[in-house]
Amino acid sequence: MLGGPQAGFIVGRADLIAAINRNPLKRALRLDKVRIAAIEATLRLYRDPDRLGERLPTLALLGRPREEIAALAERLAPLVAARLGLPVDAVPCASQVGSGALPVESLPSAGLRIGGGEPEALAARLRALPHPVLGRIRDGAVLLDLRCLTEPDKLLAALG
Repeated sequence: MLGGPQAGFIVGRADLIAAINRNPLKRALRLDKVRIAAIEATLRLYRDPDRLGERLPTLALLGRPREEIAALAERLAPLVAARLGLPVDAVPCASQVGSGALPVESLPSAGLRIGGGEPEALAARLRALPHPVLGRIRDGAVLLDLRCLTEPDKLLAALG
């Protein structure tokens, strides 16, 4: 996973590449100059692996240790509970990796389980905030996966 543009490369045996080149879809799916430039810029970032995480935030978040996320969840649970007036627990969870129709990979993570009341109604209220808070409903509660939360103060402000 390079990050950056939603594009990639096809590599393989010469006869297979020749077959792809003859396919009429190749013309519709080929990259334009802007995407080629974006791939080049992304590949240049990989030349400095020590700074890769700070330059490709998605990669940094995918590599975030579960222990770090769990510590954040433990710290935030009582603060979120106080703002919402609902029971909130720090819990282990799994972050889905990928997008589209079938994200099939997951990473160990941690989050906040918000109980009490109807989870569908709570999820709707969180989404309707001026700065929406998105979670998922799991086991009768709203679950906020914290893997991608880099600014916890903004979450608290949104709930305030």
